[in-house]
Amino acid sequence: MSKTEVSIIIPAYNEAQTIGDVVTRIKTLYPDFEMIVVNDGSTDDTASVAKDAGALVYSHPYNIGNGAAVKSGVRFASGKILVFMDGDGQHNPKDIAKLLEYFPDYDMVVGARPKGHQASWGRALGNWTYNRLATYVARFPVKDLTSGFRAVKSDVARNLLYLLPSTYSYPATLTLGVLRSGRSMRYIPINAQSRKKGKSKIKVFKDGIRFFLIIAKICTFYSPLRIFLPISLMMFCLGLGYYLYTFFAWHRFTNMSALLFTTSVLIFMMGLISEQICQMRFERSEGDKFY
Repeated sequence: MSKTEVSIIIPAYNEAQTIGDVVTRIKTLYPDFEMIVVNDGSTDDTASVAKDAGALVYSHPYNIGNGAAVKSGVRFASGKILVFMDGDGQHNPKDIAKLLEYFPDYDMVVGARPKGHQASWGRALGNWTYNRLATYVARFPVKDLTSGFRAVKSDVARNLLYLLPSTYSYPATLTLGVLRSGRSMRYIPINAQSRKKGKSKIKVFKDGIRFFLIIAKICTFYSPLRIFLPISLMMFCLGLGYYLYTFFAWHRFTNMSALLFTTSVLIFMMGLISEQICQMRFERSEGDKFY
């Protein structure tokens, strides 16, 4: 593939210890690919090290966020296929070729990390929960929702650019956006290495809550009935259960049962209306470009 066909985008924040080696390895393996490092307001020599290694460097004036750096890279890139990867050395540049093997048949290809890769049980449990929730919403087996190593067609990425948050949860947003918009996606296994230098900037509790809120947002954006319907059913079952209890205990229908039944119907109707609104919004925005 030529330089105009593939752009490799690496968001980096204070990665001076590793970014030079990452860029050098990529340039050696794929000399014709466009190599972009987005320096997200680093306070060390990340920008100069990446530039000396041969990358095109785009710098934010201050730290905005990992997702913001990815969005800047998408706007800056000229390739037809965009490859996202981390700048901390965890992703093997040789695996880029594995991702590109499945284009143009697929719209996005994601590198799935093996089970047990997470450093802590808390992060592993969180990722397992996110994968199950995303699988339910997207009706597609999501193997690694938060993987930052992926390749995607540039037009698909730009169409979803307005949805991407400025935080570390951009992979979850991009994954659900691709799946719920009817695009094709494939997972391939990769062997992600442990971080050799520095430490992860992701905070399990704080970013975990943010990930959950982002997933909920995207779920309700593309398929709100998948969220509203279970809640409506739960309220209906609570109302029915409480009615049966009060009927056999006191032979009467209580206000609480009426409230639960009414709430169940209202939530269901809100879900139907939200589903129609999302469908109309999607049909109107399909084919638009967001930069």
